[in-house]
Amino acid sequence: MSKALSLVIIGIMLIQVIKPLDLPGLRQRRDFWKLALIALGAIGLTVVLSHGL
Repeated sequence: MSKALSLVIIGIMLIQVIKPLDLPGLRQRRDFWKLALIALGAIGLTVVLSHGL
């Protein structure tokens, strides 16, 4: 699951660099790093939930 999530986030980051998503906080090309932080959090949450709580 985390591999698929990684690929989706990388795709979204590439789209952000090419043409900004125009969402609040993501209006400029240089804001792609915010997506990377969200990805790290999402992957971390996926790992914690999949390895048993």
